Amino acid sequence: MTPLHGRWRRSSYSGDLGGNCVECAHLPSTIALRDSKHPDKGHFTFPSPEWTAFLAAIRHGQL
Repeated sequence: MTPLHGRWRRSSYSGDLGGNCVECAHLPSTIALRDSKHPDKGHFTFPSPEWTAFLAAIRHGQL
């Protein structure tokens, strides 16, 4: 499933200088991630519960 154009957003930690950036799109039951420099190369999708658990682990210093 490819997110609709305009639904992608860049990480708030990415600068405006064209550095390494990650973009995400929130879909009904998944989160999609892609490299902003190469959006045509595809994206990864993660089920929303797994993405939430991953973020929680990072916030609690487990990763």
